[in-house]
Amino acid sequence: MPVAFIAGATGLTGRSVVQFLRDAKVDVVAHIRPDSKRLDEWTDRFEALGATVSTAEWTVDAMSAAFQTIKPDMVFALLGTTKKRSRAGDGDYDSVDYALTALLIESAEMAAASSRFIYLSAVGVTPTTRNRYLSARAKVEARLAQSPLAHCIARPSFILGQRDDKRPLEALGAPLLDGLLATMGLLGGRRWSDQYRSMLGTDLAMALTEAALAGLDGILDVPRIIAAKGRYQDRIANWDNESETN
Repeated sequence: MPVAFIAGATGLTGRSVVQFLRDAKVDVVAHIRPDSKRLDEWTDRFEALGATVSTAEWTVDAMSAAFQTIKPDMVFALLGTTKKRSRAGDGDYDSVDYALTALLIESAEMAAASSRFIYLSAVGVTPTTRNRYLSARAKVEARLAQSPLAHCIARPSFILGQRDDKRPLEALGAPLLDGLLATMGLLGGRRWSDQYRSMLGTDLAMALTEAALAGLDGILDVPRIIAAKGRYQDRIANWDNESETN
């Protein structure tokens, strides 16, 4: 069976990716920051799902050493911070969203070169954006474009669900944007409506899981993947057959 390493496993999307991958009988290594105040809680939660926990330090040496041991077929980069957490000293967009993801890419290139890298970006990313949040993700996408790693990128809009940290602007903005997009869809702007509408973290996690197991590359059409659930089952059978012949 394939092995997946998930950075950002404790986030809204990450915890559901762990669940979906385990449901698909994938061996999962869920990464938790070694200094997390909820390390024991998350360890118990992931181990109850049958996942293994990694607390590798955020250095290239430590992460590449972990990859050499784990030998992941898939590396999920589901990292991100917020303005509130940044003000509290938890790192800004450049040090978390960009730098830690770039570290993962470098570590995978060194020690897991055959793995597929699944990156959670954001809608609206362009190379010339002046928005710091989007700029960090644009730099990651540019880094991936130069990497030999097979990779795919998801660009969701608002991600909804029960978070540990409250995001009132997101909770307020998503319904307003969805209402506007619904009107655009009726007026012929279906493509824009699908691209920018909010989605549940569980739906996004399912799409990332399917994309990884199906071996999809490039920018993912997440709404279309969500609409075609269950595709990964064929890929799982292929993994089983490959394992039996190796």
